[in-house]
Amino acid sequence: MSELKLENLSYFHGKGTPYEIKALDGIDLVIPRGMITGLIGHTGSGKSTLVQMFNGLLRPDEGRVLLDGVDIWEKPKTIRQVRFRVGLVMQYPEYQLFEETVAKDIAFGPRNMGLGEEEIRVRVEEAAAFAGLDRALLDKSPFDLSGGQKRRAAIAGIIAMRPEVLVLDEPAAGLDPRGRDEIFANIVRYQESTGSTVVIVSHSMEDMARYCDNLVVMNGGKVVMQGDRDYIFSRSERLSEIGLDIPQVTRLMLRLKEMGVETDGGIYTVEQAVEKMLKLYGR
Repeated sequence: MSELKLENLSYFHGKGTPYEIKALDGIDLVIPRGMITGLIGHTGSGKSTLVQMFNGLLRPDEGRVLLDGVDIWEKPKTIRQVRFRVGLVMQYPEYQLFEETVAKDIAFGPRNMGLGEEEIRVRVEEAAAFAGLDRALLDKSPFDLSGGQKRRAAIAGIIAMRPEVLVLDEPAAGLDPRGRDEIFANIVRYQESTGSTVVIVSHSMEDMARYCDNLVVMNGGKVVMQGDRDYIFSRSERLSEIGLDIPQVTRLMLRLKEMGVETDGGIYTVEQAVEKMLKLYGR
């Protein structure tokens, strides 16, 4: 388990040009070890830029990124090793598949780590299982897979490196509800099995409420809130000010409370709401 810490981090798009934009502005942030952290905010809030700082795909213009207390840019020539420790699944990762077979695609990272062929084989099969990818698909071309299967293959390619920190940028974007549930269930199973630190970027408050332990809210290139679900969703007025919302089921339960129903606001999923209603009115 590893901890990421950002200190006074800023980044500019097009720095030094007439089109310079400050994408990240003085961010101080801790990603707790061994937990699933959700990163939420509108398009343009800086989420995707921020996660590319975590493993050195982008270098901050100001501030530091610390991995277990060590600045990842302290020795720039070793940044490749950081990318093995902090695995990043980009948004729409299926467009990054390129090998002849799914197995070779998943093996690409472990092979670059210099592992032996037997270890690579074990990791490919293990990662495919964690990602919910059927073994029968490993010998197929990644371009013959469905959209959901491609997403799983891309996630497996990162998991195969066994990163201490797994970062996923909109891992369920474009999938149907069943596909979303399967992807997130596999991510949770992976985290629980390995104890890894996981970061999920999503625009879905429902997904964040259901799967994340810790939440980070971004707006205008800044972190405006961080805390557990109770802390974040109890501040619905602040979320509304920046154009976000609490989960619909939470809003429903709060409305029922206003109407005199014996419930509370600490309900963030449909399953929790059903359990509460059955306790109140069930047989």
